[in-house]
Amino acid sequence: MKTQSVALSTPAHTDSPLISVSAALGGIIILILLAAWIARRFGFMGSSMTGKKTLHIRASANLGPRERVVVVDIEDVRLVLGVTASQITHLHTLPSSGESEQPLSPDNATDFQKIMKKLLKPGGKVQ
Repeated sequence: MKTQSVALSTPAHTDSPLISVSAALGGIIILILLAAWIARRFGFMGSSMTGKKTLHIRASANLGPRERVVVVDIEDVRLVLGVTASQITHLHTLPSSGESEQPLSPDNATDFQKIMKKLLKPGGKVQ
């Protein structure tokens, strides 16, 4: 009796499951980053990102390592806010920026200059 041995050729897998899973996850991450870049590049971020900015920080003063006072313009309102690491506190509401910023007229500047010159002279007094 002749017995034939049939040798089945099995392909040798050199790829481990860890390498194939890592490659798949890496490809997915690259695909997500590419989609985000395209969305930002062509303006598909939504209406909230493309809307008109109505918040402007006008001034800021540090009070400590993590505390500060900030003056913020929001549309037609100017707010003074206290900012810490854990909260934001409304301190005061000021008139809108258009009402509080009045340029000095040249006459007022000249009057001030004359007064200062009189005061700086020896014996100068202002009446």
